[in-house]
Amino acid sequence: MTNVSAQMVKTLREKTGAGMMDCKKALGETNGNIEEAVDWLRKKGLSAAAKKADRVAAEGLVAFAVKEGSGALIEVNAETDFVSRNEVFQEFASTLAGLVLEHGDDIDALKNVAYPGTGRNVEEQLTHNIATIGENMAIRRAARVDGADIVVPYMHNSIAGGLGKIGVLISLKSDAQVGELEMLGKQLAMHVAATSPQALSVAELDPISVEREKNVLTEQAKASGRPEEIIGKMVDGRLKKFYQEVVLLEQTFVIDNETRISAVIEKRAKELGKQVELTGFHRISLGEGIQKNEADFASEVAATLGT
Repeated sequence: MTNVSAQMVKTLREKTGAGMMDCKKALGETNGNIEEAVDWLRKKGLSAAAKKADRVAAEGLVAFAVKEGSGALIEVNAETDFVSRNEVFQEFASTLAGLVLEHGDDIDALKNVAYPGTGRNVEEQLTHNIATIGENMAIRRAARVDGADIVVPYMHNSIAGGLGKIGVLISLKSDAQVGELEMLGKQLAMHVAATSPQALSVAELDPISVEREKNVLTEQAKASGRPEEIIGKMVDGRLKKFYQEVVLLEQTFVIDNETRISAVIEKRAKELGKQVELTGFHRISLGEGIQKNEADFASEVAATLGT
């Protein structure tokens, strides 16, 4: 049997876009003949993944996993919403959430983690799924929280357990029992899903973003022609309103539309007679920031015909 070198595998991967283990197997099956290995992969449907790589993947699923004070979110994209109902794709997303929980949220590192029960790593399994399902896919981003007393997950537009369109993790510090804070955690998570805050507290806001907002507000106030001392008060008032829009603890609770989030937490702590602190949150919304293709059918036909 031909000894398959790393360079041979690299060459075949560049030609086909197939996974490393698939390329190695193809070369072994064809005695190291690159062209025959390409054909072998094509027959298995594995080289098809490369042809799909330039197609926009903006649909898919967000998945979560939680365990004993830790939680993970991950976004896995595909081209169409139809694929999100595919059991293979759903299992892939759920498994990846579990791997993020175990190994961390660095996507490049995650791709090299062994994918359970396959003999492939995560990147190779992704390539395999692209070829099998027939759509381009991408592991876009992930988030993990550790060391919390309580982590409460929430999935908006859920289509299966831990799978949906907007995933949220809420981290709480408290000596209360999990059951005593589950409802509060879920309500806070629903609020985060609805409002998409930029930061937990004013102190955690990006200072560059705050300065930019302050400059805009100052110019707007100056345009009013008011005295300088009035302008300062106008800017302070408008900056406070800005904080109420983007800072979670300063926002108004969407459920009652009147109570500040910090007050909601204080109220529950008082009811329990125990300390309750919101220490963090993570939110991932499917396809957020991805530019989707909007070409109509007629345009696609014209492009195909070269007209």
